[in-house]
Amino acid sequence: MTVNDWVHTIAGTFIVVSLSLGIWVHPYWFFFTAFVGLNLFQSGITKFCLMGIILKKIGVPEKRI
Repeated sequence: MTVNDWVHTIAGTFIVVSLSLGIWVHPYWFFFTAFVGLNLFQSGITKFCLMGIILKKIGVPEKRI
């Protein structure tokens, strides 16, 4: 999997988990859902993604070979 694949997988997991926690634990978890969504939004506009930078540093390939 490439960096982009991992970013989408991790963000999707965070959203599903935080939505579940917001429903069953405490509504404040919805703020985390909004935070992830806003980061995806700004990443699409600015092309800056901290998760992508971290994944590149740990050796995840940027493109498929």
